[in-house]
Parts: sequence; structure tokens; C-alpha cells
Amino acid sequence: MPVNNDPFDLVSRREAIQRVSALFGGVALVGHTALLDAHASASGAPVASVLSSTDVALLDEVADTMLPETSTPGAKAAGVGPFMALMVADSYAPDEQQIFAEGLRTLERECTERNGHSFMAATPSERLSLLERLDREQYDHMQTRADDEPAHYFRMMKELALLGYFTSEIGYKEAMRFAETPGRFEPCVPYAPGDKSWARHA
Repeated sequence: MPVNNDPFDLVSRREAIQRVSALFGGVALVGHTALLDAHASASGAPVASVLSSTDVALLDEVADTMLPETSTPGAKAAGVGPFMALMVADSYAPDEQQIFAEGLRTLERECTERNGHSFMAATPSERLSLLERLDREQYDHMQTRADDEPAHYFRMMKELALLGYFTSEIGYKEAMRFAETPGRFEPCVPYAPGDKSWARHA
């Protein structure tokens, strides 16, 4: 299984994950993940060979359910679905790609069993209810899994959605406060509960 040995690429991915983790108090991205391994696809296959265009559209809707439009644009507007598919193709090992792809099928099947129709046809409340249940399931799985056991598929989806959104231009400039650098050093700035967090710089 080839590993990406480019130190600059590896550092950028690690830093991106750490930034999202810090933003959510370390809760959202706890534990060993596929992203931290920075595996390259063994076949070097394009996204289409791992996930179809239908899958990418589904990922957009899943991510947008997690991070919907409020006073700022949601995950779909930030192009998180295509980002997730690209990361799966470029950074996941083949077995992790398989878990992710099969996870999408499982998500669709469970939505149909619960609601009588696909996720794409589900109402916002049906979508949210399903994802909340899957989130509890993945949390329980991650608490009890063995060290060599793979992450839950929904854990992978959640991590990629957060990473894609909060490293996008929309996430940086609209969901968070962004100030272009270089600028003057401000060791302490006023911060009130409810204020947007500051976007860190690459």
C-alpha cells in the first residue's frame, strides 16, 4: 500500500484537520482517522472510479444537512460534496474507500427503510433524524472499537464534511472571521459569547 511521502502535503492535511478539531473543541475529530494516514489510492484512480456523480450529489446533501444554510451559506454552497469525493479518492486507502462507498449505500438503505424513500427525496427533518442516529452509532463504535478496526463510515463522512467546509472560502470568510495577513500583532482582542471564531492562516 503506497504512502504519500511528500512532507509538505502531509503537513498541510494534518494542519487542516487540527484546525477543524480545535474549532470544535477537539470533539468532532477525536482519534485515529484515515485522513491522518494520508494514504494515496493504490490504483491512482480518479474520483469517478471510487464514487459516482450520483454519490457526489448525495454527499452534498448529507453535508448540507450537517452544515445547513443559516445566516451564512451551507456546505452545499461551499462545494463540500465534490471535496469529500476527491479526498476519498486521493487520500483513503482502498479498504477505506470501500467502507466509505458501502457506507453511502447503507445510509440510503436505512433512509428508505425508515421513511419509504431515498435520502434525496427525504424531508429536512427526516434527513436530520437519520444523521443524528448515525452520529450516535458512530460515536459508540469509535468508543469501543479495537485499534486495528476501521473507523465507522459516518465518522469519515462527518470529518470530511467539517474539513471541507471550514477550509473552504465560504467557511473561512463567512462562517468565521477572516483577516488577511500580514497585519499588526494583536495579542488580545475582545471576544463575546456567540462571536464567530477567527479563521487561522495557512
